[in-house]
Amino acid sequence: MNLDEQRLPEERGPMVCRGVRGAVTVTENTDEAILAAAREMLFLIIRANDMKPEDVASAYFTTTTDLNATYPALAARQLGWYDVALLCGHEMTVPNSLPRCIRVLIHWNTRTQAKDIVHVYLRGARQLRPDRKSLPEIPREEIEEVLKNVDLAQLKFDPQGGR
Repeated sequence: MNLDEQRLPEERGPMVCRGVRGAVTVTENTDEAILAAAREMLFLIIRANDMKPEDVASAYFTTTTDLNATYPALAARQLGWYDVALLCGHEMTVPNSLPRCIRVLIHWNTRTQAKDIVHVYLRGARQLRPDRKSLPEIPREEIEEVLKNVDLAQLKFDPQGGR
């Protein structure tokens, strides 16, 4: 039982849809390598977050274009995600990007706070998740300069098509 389940219903936060990320690399483009790596990644995401299949709305798997022997979403079915909407695709081809990599974005209905979600990056994919403290800050002046040229009122949707 996780910490949130130990609380009384009125103490729990609202149920919301959160994104859970994961990535893993494989050594070769084979059914066995892709499915084993995808199962390992998913199993760790499930265990680390106490995730139940009935709470998962969908999962989007991507692979680098050098992986095409099988669909990594099959690993989710093998782990019992029979009623979860699954989709696979290829990552963008970016120069010098990490090869032979499987990524997943899971849409999970949960009361878990975003800061408490465990994202899983395994093997060579660990380099995809730099420490957030190492990300460069954007100077406030730079943000303010961009906002000077934007009329925020015009960004609001007007269903009548007027001003």
